[in-house]
Amino acid sequence: MYYPNYIVEAKVIMKEHLERLKEKIFSSGKNKEYDQTGSSDYLEIDTGKEAKRTKIIIRPFVIENFDDVKPALDALREGYTIALINIKPLKDKDIVELKRTVNKLKKTCDAIEGDIAGFGEDWIVVSPNFAQIYRNKQTEEVKE
Repeated sequence: MYYPNYIVEAKVIMKEHLERLKEKIFSSGKNKEYDQTGSSDYLEIDTGKEAKRTKIIIRPFVIENFDDVKPALDALREGYTIALINIKPLKDKDIVELKRTVNKLKKTCDAIEGDIAGFGEDWIVVSPNFAQIYRNKQTEEVKE
């Protein structure tokens, strides 16, 4: 079969690039257990664990003092939790601590590139970066 010159040249260039890549990989010293001559056709990669599918959790939290926000923040940082946070007990108890708590939630939300909004007077919802909160008259942007 006849191939035009540019196809033949492209194949030669590609082969040279692949040979250099193979040399870099096998000469690094990290893969000594594999054949350095390249006689092996496949490279097995053991990840150590099978990929498991994780469900998203919608989890309620009740904040009665500033320390109660830590479990919610930890769950949000894991990335698979949407937090529904009841702030009424803290709001009734100490408005300064409430502002501090909301500020901490907003900073964590910004760090994970998530979304945060208030539902009514007593609830805040915080979601990770894969979810967006629908906003209407019942939801509002959380302000400090």
